[in-house]
Amino acid sequence: MGVRRSSGGSVSRHLHWPDCRNVRDLGGLPTSDGGRIRPGALIRADGLQYLSQAGVDAVRRADVSRVLDLRSPAEIDAAPTPFTDDALGYRVAVQDPAVPRSGMDTIVKVCIDMLDLRPDRFAEAVLAIAEAPPGAVVVHCHGGKDRTGMVVALALSVAGVPVDEIIADYFLTRQRFATAMAAQLAAEPDESLHAEMIEFRDTRAESIIAILAHLDTAYGGPEAYLRHGGLTTAHLGVLRSRLVA
Repeated sequence: MGVRRSSGGSVSRHLHWPDCRNVRDLGGLPTSDGGRIRPGALIRADGLQYLSQAGVDAVRRADVSRVLDLRSPAEIDAAPTPFTDDALGYRVAVQDPAVPRSGMDTIVKVCIDMLDLRPDRFAEAVLAIAEAPPGAVVVHCHGGKDRTGMVVALALSVAGVPVDEIIADYFLTRQRFATAMAAQLAAEPDESLHAEMIEFRDTRAESIIAILAHLDTAYGGPEAYLRHGGLTTAHLGVLRSRLVA
């Protein structure tokens, strides 16, 4: 399980969990001090509500110890996953559904609002990774894009993964959803809606760049932000020890 070689010899971190489209092991990413993220420690995914039985079996074989669901209670009620009521399931809703989205919003503004309004929830999500039982922690939301991307970026930052590597990993989601994105646009005849669809369904590197820049400017960086949310030096050390080989 985890990092594997593709037929061309290059490292592939993508995992085959039918019928999810955006699952990958963060193992192998470098840290600034010469380490690597441990294979089989942290996995990011899109909505596990899409899993077929074969996908559920793949998760069970992957030595997963916790499935961290970042969706709201209403989202979970509407589309539970096979792990919602399982011992592996763990819920931390990082977005406040009571905060309405304005017609003038961008995906970056929505994400920054989430971070600013719920630092305690993002800190709780990162702590859930750090303190999970031994095994892989799976982090997911609905598409494995924005909420998952931010929690994973925070965890990787604490682990010492350079910013350019975090941005590159975030951008991989765009490649995974490119076919689905094209199909969704083709299926919507009202082209006036396409710009908003792209804004909130695409995964641009510029988005995570702007989000990380906000954390730097407003809080002094991801680690300082997590301290603002309630994490301690000991918590951050546990996370590093768990993730870094």
